[in-house]
Amino acid sequence: MAVLNLVNNCETCTHRWKNFQHLSKDELMLMNENRYEATFKPGETIIKQGSPTSNALFMASGMAKAYIEGPNGKNFILSIALPGRLILGPGAYVDSRQTYSVAAITTVQACFINIDIFKQLVRVNGAFAEGLLEDISEKSLGTLSRMVSLSQKKMHGRLADGLLYFSDVVFKSDEYEMILSRQELGEMTNMAKECVVRILKELEDSGVIYSDSSKIKILDREKLIKISQKG
Repeated sequence: MAVLNLVNNCETCTHRWKNFQHLSKDELMLMNENRYEATFKPGETIIKQGSPTSNALFMASGMAKAYIEGPNGKNFILSIALPGRLILGPGAYVDSRQTYSVAAITTVQACFINIDIFKQLVRVNGAFAEGLLEDISEKSLGTLSRMVSLSQKKMHGRLADGLLYFSDVVFKSDEYEMILSRQELGEMTNMAKECVVRILKELEDSGVIYSDSSKIKILDREKLIKISQKG
């Protein structure tokens, strides 16, 4: 069955990566001629850790989780991938292997661009290359910040960080659907599912949040921020 493309072309795409502003019309046309789209259902794997990095990935719609597959079946969720973001692990420039896996949380329309074309534009377009460096640097800073949080904060602080991440970065609202299961929320904050359930209940009992199986509402943002800061 033919695939229905959501994006007509890279130049007019409303969710295109912000760094595309540095490309000329001819470069955007080259990019557009070397891309394809695919639709993924919730739970389906979009990128598999260890597979070849043959494409740079952009999401036209939907949400996905980027995660490292650790030993003994334990995963660590790095971030939530949103429309307009570049998904390209460091393996693309190291060993040509995907550094982490990406799986759809909601229905996702993904756009794959040939990695050779992507690298060609990086080599010939200085502003585009600098934009890629900025993107990599921003993600590295975010990862370093999370590593400090996970290594130095107690469980309450780590979970508070996770709840604020969904509020500030993913949904930009104090009330949102919790798109991760309690198990996945534990994989994001480095704790067992049972600990996530217990701390959510404690936060709810103290009036900081409201939570049910599918919704989180931050009732006392100032207090939640203090819990995050104190760890």
